[in-house]
Amino acid sequence: MKPFVIDRHGRLALPSHFFHSIDFSALDTVEQLAALIQRDFDSKGPSGAELLRRLESRVYRNRYELLRDLALHLFWVNRFSLTLYEQRPCCWRHVPKRRDDVFIPTITPWKDAERKIAAVQAAFQELPSDSPEAEYRIFARLFDLFRNRRYQAAELPPLLPTVAEFLQAPDALTLQIALYDPDFGTYSEAEIIDCREELPQLEALMRWTMILYNQSPWHREHTRLIEAAKIRDDDVVPVLVPRSRDALEFIQRARAGRRRATHADAPRASRARPRLAPAVSVRRHFRIRPRFEALATVKGEIACSNLDLVRNAAYTWSPMSAEEILQKTGIQRRCYTARSLDEVSLEAARTALAHAERKPEEIGAVVFCTCTSARLMPATAAWIAARLGIEQTHATFDLVAACAGMVYGLAECVRLLQEVNRPVLLVCGEKFSDKIGAVRPSRMLFGDGAAALVIGPAPADVPTDVEILRTYGGGPLNEVDSIVWPNPRFDNGVTVYGPDVQSLVRRYLSQMLEELAAEPDPDDAGRSLLEAVDVVVPHQANRTMVTRLAAEAGLALDKLYFNIDRVGNLSSASVPVAMADAVGDAVIREPARVFAPCFGAGAVAGYALMRVDPRIVAAKGSKSAWSTLQPRALAQASMSQ
Repeated sequence: MKPFVIDRHGRLALPSHFFHSIDFSALDTVEQLAALIQRDFDSKGPSGAELLRRLESRVYRNRYELLRDLALHLFWVNRFSLTLYEQRPCCWRHVPKRRDDVFIPTITPWKDAERKIAAVQAAFQELPSDSPEAEYRIFARLFDLFRNRRYQAAELPPLLPTVAEFLQAPDALTLQIALYDPDFGTYSEAEIIDCREELPQLEALMRWTMILYNQSPWHREHTRLIEAAKIRDDDVVPVLVPRSRDALEFIQRARAGRRRATHADAPRASRARPRLAPAVSVRRHFRIRPRFEALATVKGEIACSNLDLVRNAAYTWSPMSAEEILQKTGIQRRCYTARSLDEVSLEAARTALAHAERKPEEIGAVVFCTCTSARLMPATAAWIAARLGIEQTHATFDLVAACAGMVYGLAECVRLLQEVNRPVLLVCGEKFSDKIGAVRPSRMLFGDGAAALVIGPAPADVPTDVEILRTYGGGPLNEVDSIVWPNPRFDNGVTVYGPDVQSLVRRYLSQMLEELAAEPDPDDAGRSLLEAVDVVVPHQANRTMVTRLAAEAGLALDKLYFNIDRVGNLSSASVPVAMADAVGDAVIREPARVFAPCFGAGAVAGYALMRVDPRIVAAKGSKSAWSTLQPRALAQASMSQ
């Protein structure tokens, strides 16, 4: 888990963005590590030579751009001490000489250092500034690190010699700390988290600077290179130790050339798409018609704005402003919760039951849809049922269908309704905020929230509230793996591969529209079901992407409803939360036909064509507006409209 925190200023902070880590348990070879280092450090940070070239070409427009590149360069310089090793100053007499878990860096002197140092200093003085005082404080710390570097960073290997191996080469150079102060000040984790600057991009940059400053906890101007044969017992040198047990085990595997056995099958060649069964017409296929009795939602209580993302930008991110995030995603903020997924889901379920005026013993089944549960046993559905006082049901289980979870869950509930002929409870909940880490596309998109629907049997001669159900699954391997969690390549965070997501959305959306356009409206033979749709509430994946792909597919954009700008992508909970907000925004003022297309991780998708009555939506924090109506009375009242 990678939880957010609230700093002492009362603002959102995302520690996983600053304190970089790699899951070494998933790595076996130096080549695998090199691929991660290439992505997060080499491709982001300029080398000393590249930094000099940019300075001499005068590409920097202001001090911030120079400072950002200088920080990225220093992250690259410290790429192994930040990820694989921890540096510890140690008196030579106390350095273990025979252990295999203590290492000494062998150093090559930094080439052309004076020219690069002078160029950086001169450029900073000449460039314009947006915040002179803050930028000078940042520069002072970064430049102290830069000008006192003694080694050629490009030649640092990931696997360092042990102390015994280092001593076998008397001419080998390492760093000596000539004036070591054990009380040398560094920044605490709290100070890094509580950092505050006027400009959000400078706040992020100051955090980067504090992280870098902590990498060398000594007076850097009092360091020099020393040959192995000349180190005396009282000399202080930095020794490197693995940052974790997993890091040590990786080093041992890589040095020994051991690889663990893997059993992943090679992907099979693509085949022609099989012929699918038709979409399910609920009124034709099922004897018991489903009726929505209540819809309750819970959103995260903590807003994470686009400015919050800029303030908390990870050094692995390309620069992006709050406005650019909005343009790319259609999101201004996403909602996070400090509560657990279980708690917010239980609240939604409890509110839905109260709004439907159903007792626990009336519920025949509980289905919980999520892709972010940290609970394996018992199922969250069982946990919720027990706390609601639902002691025994026909079925209680969790269902994982990612962003298509609501449609998959609704399909299961309609089938269960035929067996139990009493209300079923569908709960959709997600908590992404502590599962993303420093992955920018995911952090821009996902939020936390939950929704619960009570679905009961409709009285005789009352139209169904669920008209069409369709689920899909599968596709090319790249689409199946388009959204991954946990992903060891990205520190086990939720990862989104945008082009592959767009591919599966485009493929499924065109199928959905073709099917609805070919199905006649049973209430008006002169039009299709697609033409009969009043409101389209799509899965709130990415407003910019969905709007573009919907336009390509020929969907009327004036019927689309979005709330993603306020809550973010809530995966399985996104459609029911959006339906409730559409009622709150008076987009749905009377019973309306709602088309809800969903698509997501695992190349799963589906849609539902539903009749949504505004009166099913539970008012937040109060008794329902129609609480005097029993669910059966509500159904009868709806017949007269």
